[in-house]
Amino acid sequence: MTRTRLALLNAAHDGASTRRNFRRELDADLVEYDAAGGELPGGYPDGAAFDFDGVVVTGSRSSVYWDEPWIPPLLEYVREAYDRGLSILGVCYGHQVIAEALGGRVAGMDDFEIGYNEIRRCVDDDPVLAGVGRRFTAFTTHGDVVVDPPPGSRVLAENEYGIHAFRKEHAWGVQFHPEYDIDTAREVTEGKRDRLGDETVDAVLAEITPENHAAACEVKQLFDNFLASLEESRRVTA
Repeated sequence: MTRTRLALLNAAHDGASTRRNFRRELDADLVEYDAAGGELPGGYPDGAAFDFDGVVVTGSRSSVYWDEPWIPPLLEYVREAYDRGLSILGVCYGHQVIAEALGGRVAGMDDFEIGYNEIRRCVDDDPVLAGVGRRFTAFTTHGDVVVDPPPGSRVLAENEYGIHAFRKEHAWGVQFHPEYDIDTAREVTEGKRDRLGDETVDAVLAEITPENHAAACEVKQLFDNFLASLEESRRVTA
């Protein structure tokens, strides 16, 4: 069987760290597209644009409700990919993209969640979160949240800030960042000084330690689980 082939929709405006992190964590053939630059697979809406085993949508500093010309086509592509049966994984902004594309709703938060935080699983039987503890640590950084998950979806994890994971059939969204390495966590946190102030940023930086990063590595299992679910689907349909 050939290797799993994924469309990586990189929504980060400066995508180097995002590219590095996802290429490290996803053991698959990744075909990357600069989603924030308006690039989508195969000259969408051509049918060849969906010649993948799955789709991964990354984080971004944008909000899904902003008036930016690249966002509606991205939402449309994700909706069409879902309708065609492709498995989809969205991380942070990608989580919010899937929610909006499939009929949910995203809104700005009164607060901002950043740093290594505890998240609670709501269910024990989802395959993509298999092997992740009932309570787990993950790095988070977001000022938007999925307030209404898509109709027919199932909330998989949450904390006091809101929904951190949901599933609708063959689409999964996670608000936290399982892909982050320590360098990315520090870089992203430093970039929030204008918004959050020096005191908050310095406190978060102090907690970006090898020990906290090691604890958060538990959630990286979800990437292997996602790929395993794709490979099982390929075997069934072969």
